[in-house]
Amino acid sequence: MKFPFLFLLLAVSASAQIAAPARFETPAVLSAAALLGPDAAGPSHRVREQVLTDGYMAHFTIDSDFGEIECIGLGQAKARIHELGAIRKLVDMSKSDLFAEGMKRSLEQPVDAVKNIVKDPVGSVAAVPKTVGHFFKKVGRSVSNAASNAKERSETGEKSDAAASVTRTTKGVIGFDAAKLECAKQLGVDPYTDNARLQSEIEKVSWAFFAGGLPLRVGAAVASGGASMALTATKVVGLPDEIYALTPSELALRNEQAMESMGVAENISRRFASNEALSITLRRSIIRSLQALGEVKNRAAVIEVAANCEERRQVEFLDQALMLLANRQQSGKSAYSALEVVGRLPCAVDSTSVLQVAAPLDFLSWTLDVAEFAHRDDLVGRKPVLLLGGGASERTRTELRALGWTLVTP
Repeated sequence: MKFPFLFLLLAVSASAQIAAPARFETPAVLSAAALLGPDAAGPSHRVREQVLTDGYMAHFTIDSDFGEIECIGLGQAKARIHELGAIRKLVDMSKSDLFAEGMKRSLEQPVDAVKNIVKDPVGSVAAVPKTVGHFFKKVGRSVSNAASNAKERSETGEKSDAAASVTRTTKGVIGFDAAKLECAKQLGVDPYTDNARLQSEIEKVSWAFFAGGLPLRVGAAVASGGASMALTATKVVGLPDEIYALTPSELALRNEQAMESMGVAENISRRFASNEALSITLRRSIIRSLQALGEVKNRAAVIEVAANCEERRQVEFLDQALMLLANRQQSGKSAYSALEVVGRLPCAVDSTSVLQVAAPLDFLSWTLDVAEFAHRDDLVGRKPVLLLGGGASERTRTELRALGWTLVTP
């Protein structure tokens, strides 16, 4: 009689385990068409339909006429797609009679930039880390290594590969940097992008027209295609005119003055300025967002987070989080009194003392990392607001609500 009873207990136990929900979720698989709409395919590219997520961000693969591109995050995917259009315009321009005339004239003052540009006809986008989970975990000892190494390189005069790729052969050519900035502005792209192929095409076309003494009209060529892409794209990307109008040194001076007014320690300010994970555009964007937040307390803590980022993708995520907070502040949806860093994630305390957590994520799943973040000791009982940039699974919403969280889609 004992054996049938034991069998029954085992059967009931097994049944209960099958019926019980899994402790954590497998990150979702999303649709490129649903996320990108008509941008999922174009004359020079096609985004693969199945988009994997890592619990936070969507991972896109773009097949293009200029090679395969891996992107992390919806924002980066949209930027790369726009950059592909810019590359196409530049490639077409390099086949024009006007470009040939510019190259002919430029032979009178050749530089290595013309000879060495685009050694790789396919090109590639710089590698990016696989996740932004960095921001949701406890701070580790290795975080400052990249910033520290970059600082050492800066002090010894050593340049990063990324910086060298933009100025390696053109330093000292008066006016050429301005020509590149104007070319990027007309295309509506980030002049300091880490897209190696785009940088090469901008250098090649800009040099031919600059050295040849010819006016560059990339923007006009774009507009003649039926839409003023260059003008609207600049607004979409959100790049201020100063990125195109000022030199890197002038932008750096503005950043330095802003950080001084925010009470940033001198050593942190130096690390922020020298960390190679931060492009010129990202440094300026972070500073502008902090300025837009007004005289809130603890802005220096966010600068320190940026100074310690190890990868460009981490900086991009931080930048998007700050823009999310700045937009809410300026729109009147929230009134912040102070900033707070939870893990490495920038948060803001509003006028009612509620903590708002900025999370510019694509799709949040209830993974172990997310659960551990939600149960942090410094968040228990605070009933924070999660400013979610994208979507979240129903399981995630249920678990967070049970812990007292409120989810808001800005």
